[in-house]
Amino acid sequence: MLQWSGGCGLENWQILSMILLITLSLTLQVVSELGYDPIWFGVVVVKLVEIGLITPPMGLNVFVVSATTGVSVAQVFRGTGYLLIFEIITLVIIVAFPALTLWLPSQM
Repeated sequence: MLQWSGGCGLENWQILSMILLITLSLTLQVVSELGYDPIWFGVVVVKLVEIGLITPPMGLNVFVVSATTGVSVAQVFRGTGYLLIFEIITLVIIVAFPALTLWLPSQM
């Protein structure tokens, strides 16, 4: 698969998009079969991605903030501590009470 994708002449973001579309379609079917709401699952996935973008070692948002502000990466990682705590609390609430996530879409 790696040799095929490298030989196709595609850009890296195109390859990553293909991987996301393939895995998401498989994962969504499994989640639906287990009885979870797809909207709730999408919110949980987005929240997990947000947490991943601010945690070491690959916190890409931290590197972007560091590059644009000139503040050291270590200092930015320390500054995201409170944000990370609240992100985890939000994730726990979303997982514990899925009805909170689904209330607004049910009003439409």
